[in-house]
Amino acid sequence: MPEGPEIKRAADQIAKAIALRPVSSLFFAFLHLKPYEATLQGREITAVRTKGKAMLIRFDNQLSIYSHNQLYGKWMIRPLHDYPQTNRQLRLAIHSDKKSALLYSASDIEVLDDVAISYHPFLSRLGPDVLDEATTVVQVVERFSDRQFERRGLASLLLDQHFLCGLGNYLRSEVLFVGRLHPTLRPKDCAAPQILKLAEATIGVTRQSYLSNGITNDLPLAQSLKAAGKRRRDYRHYVFGREAQPCYICGTLILKETLAGRRLYYCPQCQRKAR
Repeated sequence: MPEGPEIKRAADQIAKAIALRPVSSLFFAFLHLKPYEATLQGREITAVRTKGKAMLIRFDNQLSIYSHNQLYGKWMIRPLHDYPQTNRQLRLAIHSDKKSALLYSASDIEVLDDVAISYHPFLSRLGPDVLDEATTVVQVVERFSDRQFERRGLASLLLDQHFLCGLGNYLRSEVLFVGRLHPTLRPKDCAAPQILKLAEATIGVTRQSYLSNGITNDLPLAQSLKAAGKRRRDYRHYVFGREAQPCYICGTLILKETLAGRRLYYCPQCQRKAR
């Protein structure tokens, strides 16, 4: 599933391709959305923003297209009406004068006004967005320290979009590694300095991933590994996807476990449970 950084980069690409110019035509695959093709044709897109893993494409008539890629959704930016050869099903197409923004395979698409956005069953329950510049380390510390969250395991908590939104499976492993915390700990098990470091990692790793096209490893290290001929999957992350490979910090072999139903990677030395 695409995580917050991937969705935000897709939003940036959509905005660059088709925002602030009239929409020449639209296509909705779902019958109940077909009437909006005429409603939105000729309107301008005024903003493309994200909330965690969801996207809102806002038009100048105060309607927004809401989408969530879920597991398989994928945005593609193409020259106007240039459709790729793919087995994916086209769910939404937005065309401007020169470009087309195409959403394939996603099934969660709606057209909403501002009131509907406020009461949307998914959007209205999301926690603070770690990619939102308004979200601070102090706020994230407060979330970890909140009574409703402090007794939950970090491995499941970091996947809960109602706790913080935008994090997903690869970010969970990377945040815990940078925070130097064992994945089976709870916030309540951690001292205040540990929670502060974890909050800093939560924001820092996620925002670095957005800015660096998905790299969560130390950036100079990643660059040197790339220059040495390493594959992207070998230098992209500190621990995620690196089972049985040496930790870049201490050399200990990375372990893989299944926690909260998802694969998780960690270094048993850098993330020792007893500290």
